[in-house]
Amino acid sequence: MRGVAIIGCGMTKFGRREEDLVELLAEASLRAIEHAGVSDKDFDSVYVGNMMAGELVHQTAIASSLVDRINLAPAAAERVENGPASGASAFKNGLLAVASGAADLVLAAGGEKMTAADTDVITDLVSTMTHPIAEYVHGVTLPAMAAMLARLYMERYGLTERHLAMVAVKNHTNGMKNPYAHIQRLCTVEGAMSSGVIADPIRLYYACPISDGAAAVVLCPLEKAREFTDKPIRIAGFGHATDVQTLQEREDPAVLKSVKIASQQAFKMAKLTPKDIDVVELHDAFEILEIVQSEDAGFFEKGKGHLAVEKGVTALDGELPINPSGGLKAKGHPVGATGVAQITELVWQLRGEAGERQVKDPKRAFACNFGGFGNNTVIHILERAW
Repeated sequence: MRGVAIIGCGMTKFGRREEDLVELLAEASLRAIEHAGVSDKDFDSVYVGNMMAGELVHQTAIASSLVDRINLAPAAAERVENGPASGASAFKNGLLAVASGAADLVLAAGGEKMTAADTDVITDLVSTMTHPIAEYVHGVTLPAMAAMLARLYMERYGLTERHLAMVAVKNHTNGMKNPYAHIQRLCTVEGAMSSGVIADPIRLYYACPISDGAAAVVLCPLEKAREFTDKPIRIAGFGHATDVQTLQEREDPAVLKSVKIASQQAFKMAKLTPKDIDVVELHDAFEILEIVQSEDAGFFEKGKGHLAVEKGVTALDGELPINPSGGLKAKGHPVGATGVAQITELVWQLRGEAGERQVKDPKRAFACNFGGFGNNTVIHILERAW
């Protein structure tokens, strides 16, 4: 397979947006195309990650609509749906199209328009990812699953609610430095711990907001990347794995097996180890997930991720900065956009274009886009190619 590079990226501000979904996708895509310097080139393929356009905005075939909106016809166009991992799956499809030689110039985008719906509608739609008989019909929600995981961690590893609050404080602090973030508001440990309970012990400040937004990247063969930019980003490796859908049937519900396997696949392909990574974006839809993913991806010993937070290891100026963007907690989580937005943040970090939240001289980066409640995970490893 050919080497593949990212030559440009762009995103919209996340939050409550007035624009429609395709307008948001167009805004992010045009920014990525401009960043890549390929506005006069013909694209071969467009992949769009999206989870709920039909259900939320009564629109389908959004990839075709995007191609028409930004005048990329006759490029092939596909919508990719993989729950909250839709964005990373769209990116992976674009990567494979270029790596196989089927395409030379690809746009991978992701977007979602969520804020127009009531919270209970969003909660229900997201909950349809759970097992239809064993979980959904009994009222199981994603916040409930996060609560069970957090409680298990408290009993097994000594995690406290204060550790969850510390992750929230870190990510809110990072989000204040990100002009694209949905929530740009500082919080304190005490403030987070006094916020309303969603599903004990998960509080409002331990969960991501409902957001609108979009992100996009431009891909081309690594051998041609220098024609467009002097700072290409190479995709060093990727992994994609699944796990048993129902939590009660997993070997160990405290282990995110799909994260573990997909991470191992990505590191093997990249010929790297977790110690080689300089900056990380994890899927913290709930703050317990940042802690558990950081362990199962291989960055910390099992049951010690919360101690790394406590010691400042994962802070912006720490040994391994995690979620410099503010994460899903502060940046926001328009579900179809999230995986592409993670990649966009890491491209900016590796190119030294992240502004106030810039990590010191990163060379390699890791992204985890988490689908369902860990039953479908997509991992990508990026590195500088100059």
